[in-house]
Formats: sequence, C-alpha cells, structure tokens
Amino acid sequence: MSAIQEKVVLITGASGGIGAAAARLLARRGAKVVLGARRTDRLEALAEEITAAGGSASFQRLDVTYRPDVEAFAEFALETHDRIDVLVNAAGVMPLSPLWARKVDEWELMLDVNLRGVLLGIAAVLPTMQEQGWGHIVNVAPVPAQGVSPNSAVYCGTQYAVDAISEGLRQEHAGKVRVTVVRPDVSEADRTLADRIAACSSFERMVTRRRIVVPAEAVARSIAGAIEGGSISAPRRPAWRPRPAEHAAF
Repeated sequence: MSAIQEKVVLITGASGGIGAAAARLLARRGAKVVLGARRTDRLEALAEEITAAGGSASFQRLDVTYRPDVEAFAEFALETHDRIDVLVNAAGVMPLSPLWARKVDEWELMLDVNLRGVLLGIAAVLPTMQEQGWGHIVNVAPVPAQGVSPNSAVYCGTQYAVDAISEGLRQEHAGKVRVTVVRPDVSEADRTLADRIAACSSFERMVTRRRIVVPAEAVARSIAGAIEGGSISAPRRPAWRPRPAEHAAF
C-alpha cells in the first residue's frame, strides 16, 4: 500500500498547474485531497474528474492572501475528514520585470501570494498537526536552477524566503511535523500562475535561455515522492527537484 493511501492532503493553488497535477496524482494514489483556490469553477470540475475516476476530492474557495479564507479552508478539511495529514502549498505567482521598472504592485502581489500565503497556510494547519503529533508540510518553491536571473529578483527573493521559513519550521518541529521544499526549475505551470497580471515576455527569454521546461506532472511526482518519504532527500534541507530525465524539451 502506498504511504499516500488515505492521507488527508490539503492543496493550495489547486485550480491549475502544479496544484491540479498534484491533486490528480495524489488522488490516484489513494489520498483524500482537499482542493483550494480562487477559481471555484475549475475546482469543481477537477473534483468531479477525480471522483469520477474513483478518487476522493472536496473543495473550497481559497484566497491564500486572506487569513480568514485560509483558516476556513483548514477548518473545512477538519470538519470533512477529522484530521489534516499533509499541506501542499502550491499557490504562487511569477510576474517578471527588472527592478528599475518599479512594478511595486507586482512585488506586493508576489509577497502576498508566494510568502504570506505560505505563512498563513502553515499557521492554519500547525495547531492541528501539533495536537495530532504528526503532519507534513510541503512547500513548492520554484527557483531557476542557475539562481537569480535578470527580471526575477523579487520572485526569487520570495522563494528563498520560503526556503528559510521551511528550514526554521523543520528545526522547531523535528520528529513531529515533517517539512519538505520541492524546488522545480521553471515549470509549465509558471506560464499560468500570474492570472491577475499581463503575460511578460521576459519569461520567454528566461525559458529560451534554459531550453527546458519542467512539466507540472513531473513536479507532482516529486511532491508524491516527498510525501512517501523516498530516498532523495537532504537531511538538513529536505529539497526535491524533478530528475533531469523528467524534463521535457522546450
């Protein structure tokens, strides 16, 4: 039996991209997935798809930047399943621009979604996990493999902050709450993450330079592997990347 079987897994950003791919895969492996995102029409369609295939899925509208929404999302999962085994923080936005452009609204959006959203998710589930004596928080923090690149300074800063928060959480709750950071390179999902902003041509330039794109399904497999507690994990800084063989040519 898979270690994922019967686990109650909350997934933010589940209406598309990495979150939706993770929901499908984890449900196929027997998880009871609880889906959260702002686009309820997509959540409903995904939940119907999963249940039609024999899986277990429920959903609730979720704005990860709004504390009452995040708390209600965790409460909904508890009311539905009486426990929370795993939280997958997969919501994120990736507007790209040079710092000199001073797109402060986009900076604030990234701070709110990519960083504040992760912190609010942790705050919402941590009391339950502490009371249970177990739990697993998986933070998805995509960063270009070559490090910070032009036009991505603020975005990369939010992801490095998630890395630091995850490490601190892991140290504080060693033995009770597992913490994993999944660090894919630029993924297909990043094209649709920023649905509230205009598409940015600098993303194309960055991807062209990399010449590869990581499929959302490959990131989902890394998330599943982390939950199953596979062998690819660094003891001090648990970080997963999709293997090169899972990369698709661009």
